[in-house]
Amino acid sequence: MIARLRGEVVEALPSRLVVDVAGVGYQVLVPISSFDRLNPRQGQEITLLTHLHVRENAHTLYGFSSQEERDIFLLLVDRVSGIGPTIAMAVLSGMAVERFKQAVVDEDAKALAAIKGLGKKTAERIILELKDKVGVAETWQVEGGGNEAGVASRDAELALLALGFKQADARKAIKVVLEKDPGMAAEDLIREGLRELS
Repeated sequence: MIARLRGEVVEALPSRLVVDVAGVGYQVLVPISSFDRLNPRQGQEITLLTHLHVRENAHTLYGFSSQEERDIFLLLVDRVSGIGPTIAMAVLSGMAVERFKQAVVDEDAKALAAIKGLGKKTAERIILELKDKVGVAETWQVEGGGNEAGVASRDAELALLALGFKQADARKAIKVVLEKDPGMAAEDLIREGLRELS
C-alpha cells in the first residue's frame, strides 16, 4: 500500500498530479479541495497522503492534502454501499470536509445532492449509512466545541473507523490509551489505538 508520497511536481492539472519520487513518476488523482490547498506548480516539492485503490483492471492512486480528507474518502468508499472512488472524490471536490460533516449530522440531503455527480438517493444513502450503520455522525455532532484532548480523541476515532474498525471497538481502544496518557496527540492515539486493537 502506498500511503504517502513526497516528491517534485512534474505535471499539475486540477484533478490530477504527476509527482516524481526518486525518478519514478506517480500519477495521483486529487480532489479540487486538495489541489486548491496545495496550489502545486511544476518543480515544486509536495507531500501527499495517498490511498491505492486496486481493481481487477486498474491500480489508481488517490492523493489528499490532509488526513481528514483521506478519512472521509475511505469512509465513503469502504462503508457506504454503492459509493466508489469517483463519487467520493466528487464529494470532496464539491464540499469542504466540515460542511460535509455538518450536512450528514443535520441530515441535509439537499446540500449533498447539490454536489455534481450525486443524486438525491445517493445523498440520502450517505446520510443513512454514516448515521446509522457506521455511527460517525454521533462523533461529528460534538465537534463544534471541546478541548484539545477531545478533538484528538475524535480525530483518532474517525481515523480508526476509516481503517475499518467498528466504532465501539475504536472508542474502547482510545479510552484505554487515554487512561494511560490523557494528553496524547491524535497521531499517537491512532498508533496506540491500533496496538490495542491488534
